[in-house]
Amino acid sequence: MSAPQKKTIGRSLLVTSAAVLSSLALTAPVALAAPSPSPTGPSPSASPSVTPPAKMSTVGGARLGLAGTQVNLANGVPVLPKDITARSWIVTDAESGDVLAAHNAHWRLPPASTMKMLFADTVLPKFPKTEKHKVLPSDLAGIGAGSSMVGIKENETYTVHDLWLGVFLRSGNDAVHVLSAMNKGVAKTVAEMNEHAEELQALDTHVVSPDGYDAPGQVSSAYDLTLFARSGLQKKDFREYCSTVTAEFPGATTKNKKGKTVRKPFEIRNTNRLLSGDYDISQYQGIAGVKNGNTTNAGATFTGVAERNGRVLLVTVMNPSKEEHNEVYKETAKLFDWGFKAAGKVEPVGELVPPKGAAGSSAQPAASGQAGGAGDSGGSDGSGASAKPVTSAAAGGGSGGVWTALGITGGLLVLLAAGGFLVNRRWPLPDLVRRRSSRP
Repeated sequence: MSAPQKKTIGRSLLVTSAAVLSSLALTAPVALAAPSPSPTGPSPSASPSVTPPAKMSTVGGARLGLAGTQVNLANGVPVLPKDITARSWIVTDAESGDVLAAHNAHWRLPPASTMKMLFADTVLPKFPKTEKHKVLPSDLAGIGAGSSMVGIKENETYTVHDLWLGVFLRSGNDAVHVLSAMNKGVAKTVAEMNEHAEELQALDTHVVSPDGYDAPGQVSSAYDLTLFARSGLQKKDFREYCSTVTAEFPGATTKNKKGKTVRKPFEIRNTNRLLSGDYDISQYQGIAGVKNGNTTNAGATFTGVAERNGRVLLVTVMNPSKEEHNEVYKETAKLFDWGFKAAGKVEPVGELVPPKGAAGSSAQPAASGQAGGAGDSGGSDGSGASAKPVTSAAAGGGSGGVWTALGITGGLLVLLAAGGFLVNRRWPLPDLVRRRSSRP
């Protein structure tokens, strides 16, 4: 099955059958580089402790501040997978905000490129995607050796759309730096990201570099990363970019043999292996984004969103200790599987709080899920979806799913356009209200 040159969806799909990509031999993400502003927040050690702090934030519920796995096991609730080695993880329902299960949810850890979700949620609304920018040498200053790069060249012109594809698909620090330069600099962008994190009540987070590279004082948590994903997925363009599998990116301007100036594009592919697949892992059924990361200090990190049968889950996994290829995706897939089986059966252990701007919101411990104690098995449910077709295949169905999900069924791609709003317990999320079909 040949992959299209570019697959992007700005609306929602509902999974009706499994989508499995052909095996893809993809390169692993490269460590990212960061600028070097002076940190003012807490500094993670060079090698973060394997032991979570005794006291952590209780935003979203008292149990979320406890170390260890939190879940309400009862009759009919499936047992959590036993081979999850991540230092921190959380499974949530994206629409209700219920936390179905969590493990050290508020442990402040280096986030790697998952921090780019906050960068995008902060900066993406500022520039129309058609705006063009000629890259100056100063735009690319401060990018260190070993950075993940999409391949931006000085003195070349790119659209904002191109730059966001570079951020989401290739986790390009060069694209982050150019967009930060357009936003009047890295320092201003970092300040705005910290302000936005506070607005989202992501109080475990301190931003030092907009690209997520290891830097003293740069921390976040599984809980906060999930808040970033949930907020970002409210935005059509964010959903489109995080669910894009492949795209054409502008190359360097050259002259052909006839002396004619040409600029040949090249293909870039999303490094989210649950979305694009790899030789040892298939595309996850219903996957719709959002962002992966990998640095020396952070290890592998990932926040994913998937939809099945109208239920949308968000799962965040930080730094698995098991050193196997694509382990962060494998553990995420297992937690997704558990969440889809447990949703509707397990009592939540907490909730995702709304932004401060939402009526009546407060970063106080939630009442839900506070009964019970910490255990060695955790549970909390999550939801959230947004994806884009990966092959010339299809998806179908429709329900209360929020964003995009992916499916293959008879070669027909069914798009569910977002319109109107469904007001949930905490804050509104886009509702799927109509469908339209088109051939890929």
